[in-house]
This record gives sequence, structure tokens and C-alpha cells, in this order.
Amino acid sequence: MDYENSMRLEIPSKSENEAFARAVVGAFASQLDPTVEEISDVRTAVSEAVTNSIIHGYENTHGMILIEASIKNNLLKVEVTDKGKGIEDITAARQPLFTTKPELERSGMGFTVMETLMDSVDVFSEPGKGTRVVMTKKFNSIA
Repeated sequence: MDYENSMRLEIPSKSENEAFARAVVGAFASQLDPTVEEISDVRTAVSEAVTNSIIHGYENTHGMILIEASIKNNLLKVEVTDKGKGIEDITAARQPLFTTKPELERSGMGFTVMETLMDSVDVFSEPGKGTRVVMTKKFNSIA
């Protein structure tokens, strides 16, 4: 993608960094003059992707999460990548209410939330190597 602007943020997989990641991507997306709803959607989707990396990707270990975002015209692309344990079955993981952590009272709605709020969500994962979630959202506020 030939982008007009981009950003890159690498954070440790600690739950306290989730709010920071969502704020940074939200601030980056603000240059597209989003509505309150659009910026909220992006921030929530980023929050879900980062939380998945922390809870599922790294489980009881720590690692780094890479968040990259780019803008071209009125399209925002956000990638959240971890080098965690990966996803055994992406199709199952994307089903509403599917969770591998019922003891943590996880709702199993992370991917469903991302898919509802963003225009596209692609998931690439390899067991033992990590996961990359690529999300896009087109902003209508820019002509």
C-alpha cells in the first residue's frame, strides 16, 4: 500500500498498555477528521486486537506487540502483530462466543466486535509463531 502517512508502535504485552495503544491509534486516525462514532469504533477494535494478543497470544508469558497504522486517502489500515503462540483454528476463533479462556470469563466476541466495527478484518496466524490482525476502515468525513 502506497501510504500518505504511517505510524509504528511496539509495546510489551501488559494489560496496562492496551489503553495506551488504543489512544495512540485513535490520535493517529484523528487526522482523517472522524466522527465520534468512527474514532470510537477504531479505538475499540484496536483494544480487542491488543487484548487478544495479551491474553491469548502470550498467555502467561510476555512478549512484544507491534501496532502499525497507515493512511491513504480516507482509508485507515491497522495491523496488530504478536509473536505469541498463534491460533490453531482461525475459523473457530472467529465464531461468536468461541473462547479458549472460559475461566477468565472471556466473552469470545473479540473478532466479532472487530468485524462489526471495521470494514475488513483479516487474520493471519501460525501456531508457535504468532498472529497478525489487519483491519481497515474507510472514513466518510473526508471528501
